[in-house]
Amino acid sequence: MKKNFLAISLLSVAGLFSTATLASDIVPAEQQKQAILIQNATIHTAANGVIENGDMLFDNGRIVEIGQDLTSNSAQIIDLTGKHVYPGLIALSTSLGLVEVNAVKESVDNREVGFVNPQLSPAVAYNADSEIIPTVRRNGVTYAQVIPSGNGIAGQSIVVNLDSWNVDDALVKTGLEMNLYWPSIRWASSNPKIYKQQLDNQNKQIKEVYQAFEDGYRYFLASKAGDDVEGNKALASMLPLFEGKGQLYVHANKQKQIEQAIAIARKYKFKLVIVGGYDAWRVATSINEIGAKVIYTNVFGLPQRNDDPVDQAFKVPSLLKQAGVPFALAIKADWNTRNLPFAAGQTVSHGLSKEEALKAITADAADILNLKDIGSLQKGYKASFVITQGDLLDQAEGKVEQLYIDGRKVDLNNRHNQLYQKYLKR
Repeated sequence: MKKNFLAISLLSVAGLFSTATLASDIVPAEQQKQAILIQNATIHTAANGVIENGDMLFDNGRIVEIGQDLTSNSAQIIDLTGKHVYPGLIALSTSLGLVEVNAVKESVDNREVGFVNPQLSPAVAYNADSEIIPTVRRNGVTYAQVIPSGNGIAGQSIVVNLDSWNVDDALVKTGLEMNLYWPSIRWASSNPKIYKQQLDNQNKQIKEVYQAFEDGYRYFLASKAGDDVEGNKALASMLPLFEGKGQLYVHANKQKQIEQAIAIARKYKFKLVIVGGYDAWRVATSINEIGAKVIYTNVFGLPQRNDDPVDQAFKVPSLLKQAGVPFALAIKADWNTRNLPFAAGQTVSHGLSKEEALKAITADAADILNLKDIGSLQKGYKASFVITQGDLLDQAEGKVEQLYIDGRKVDLNNRHNQLYQKYLKR
């Protein structure tokens, strides 16, 4: 019987690792019990610019008011003179909670065998106690989109808040998010015979993708017509895509791959998000025509063509901005997700403004996920934010001092900090 990554519990490896290795001992924060008014901060709203000497009142996990000279008779007052307040960062396209130690296969639970697995969801495998999560949180990340890895139609993704007891506590409600890794040749052989075999295999996989969606479409039509369709979990899981209630995330970088993804989206009227997107700016017109979006994951990447400028990967976000393509930034990783604010900061020296860079990891990321109450600081939104000393996007200056998720003050301790303190005493 094949091993289903979504049916595996991390308890199965308890005999191989100590409890300390498997689970973080950081206790999730309690629900907010009293209204809090922060005053005199530089508030980066990611929606309505920057408020100097700004105040923000929040209660029951929501922002009640934001502006200047706010008052409250019942709220706890926190003076943040000289500090900065940012929306909590949103990490897209991560494997957080699915991967603990890459070199130890028993702690890697992020993929399934097979080429067409639309029914799979990381929710069953997500480990809210991962030691990696507190280290990522320490740099201001409050929410994450957790995706499966693999080939072909790899399954669905989930969105979680990064301070929770378990997956049920962590889940943030979104529509269906289906992930398709577009078939590609990773390393093209210089041997003509082997290269032909690679091309043949790639074309075969592309046909499988088209056939899977055609099967899903026929199932949709039969279901819509009220026919007594045979229960097929894989095909049934595709229904929200055809009903317009979900999004198809196509992981692709090259122009031809992106054009093929656009062709599928046109045919079935899918809502499309390109993940990777190195060449997305080259087909900006087509992307805009169908209302697609891009999650750009190559901010720290290298040129993907021999004749590309050495800084081509760094400039793509500004090229997307100039072309009017809606996009967000991401680092496709687990522990390395903690570098998300610095990836955004790097784009500032390659064409984006600081406000645009911040929005690309907050408000614009929330927009791609169709989440309307996170990603920016404004009235009615969740009180998920970061308090820093200095510029959050600057690795040399930004120092996160406090972090709140849904109005709850999160413990910023983590394994890295614990080891640092330990060896200071050596």
